[in-house]
Amino acid sequence: MLIRQLELIDFRSYERLDLHLSDGLTAIIGPNGVGKTNVVEALSLLATLKSFRGAPTESMVRRGAASALVRAVGEREGREVSIDLELAKGRSRAQVNKQRLQRSRELLGALRVTVFAPDDLALVKEGPALRRDFLDDVIVALDPSADGVLRDIEKILKQRNSLLRQSNGRLDDAAEGTLDVWDMKLAAAGEHLTIRRENTLALLMPGVASAYDELASEASDVTAFYDRSWSQDSLADGVADARDHDVRRGTTSVGPHRDDVSFRVNGFDSRVEASQGEQRTLALALRMAGHRLVADQLGESPLLLLDDVLSELDPDRARILLATLPPGQTIITSASDLPAGTVPDQTLRYSAERPGGSGFIQSSGAAGEE
Repeated sequence: MLIRQLELIDFRSYERLDLHLSDGLTAIIGPNGVGKTNVVEALSLLATLKSFRGAPTESMVRRGAASALVRAVGEREGREVSIDLELAKGRSRAQVNKQRLQRSRELLGALRVTVFAPDDLALVKEGPALRRDFLDDVIVALDPSADGVLRDIEKILKQRNSLLRQSNGRLDDAAEGTLDVWDMKLAAAGEHLTIRRENTLALLMPGVASAYDELASEASDVTAFYDRSWSQDSLADGVADARDHDVRRGTTSVGPHRDDVSFRVNGFDSRVEASQGEQRTLALALRMAGHRLVADQLGESPLLLLDDVLSELDPDRARILLATLPPGQTIITSASDLPAGTVPDQTLRYSAERPGGSGFIQSSGAAGEE
């Protein structure tokens, strides 16, 4: 799906913003703090129903406003498509082509995006939750119905952990029976998700290795291993073996919520032994591989969003990244002009003197041209 127009009302810093986007590369140029990332966040929100910054819904509503609206108008297979998402504290409402969806989750799949952000270094460097989320986001992009499995597991864990906490280290017969039910549900849904993650990781890794070589300008050995949180033959056995421990601790210690992914570059653990340059290259390679996998599997390139990533890259990697962007619609934000040789189809440059208030003025050609 190509996005032609984005409209924001009372979203983040914007009372109102109306942008027209090109089919190719759009550069949004302006100093830090003027709302460039808010544009990327709004587009990502339409695809994933969550902020890539980890922000709650109410924080995305402009201060003093009761609700916010994010609206995109685009084109798919020659037909116009409109997506509206209204945000308010504790809820969101979605429409596609002016038809209200019963649940906002039905919006998943209408638009797909890939987001590159400066914080992506944490994907490699920090704890396992971000790596699990990365795999889950790719899975949902490939198959939006998988979001239901993720939500089911979240509910199961919430109920199971609540029961464990209430037991205070000792289960009566009734609690034992209830825990049996949650264990069975966790084993079924959790093992299903784990297998999907492992299969998706296997599909991703050839693309990760290829993208890493491109960005590093040399051949490297990039490998990955999915670390299950249980060693038994099945998750059901793992949950059963951990029951006494879980009752004592009041929490669930095994399952897909405790799994991790280990990456190695040239035989070294990327999290603790790789240089920051290698870690950043790997993070970019992961995002690029996910983007290409979704495009290859579905025959449609996701909208590519690059938020201020050039500021974190050395000139060579920045040049290579921009030179190897996949075909399709791309939006990049930057505090300065793009490197020489990169010619966007459109540049939106921030101007505090814009008539009617500050905003972005459209131009064409290279980011350094007016």
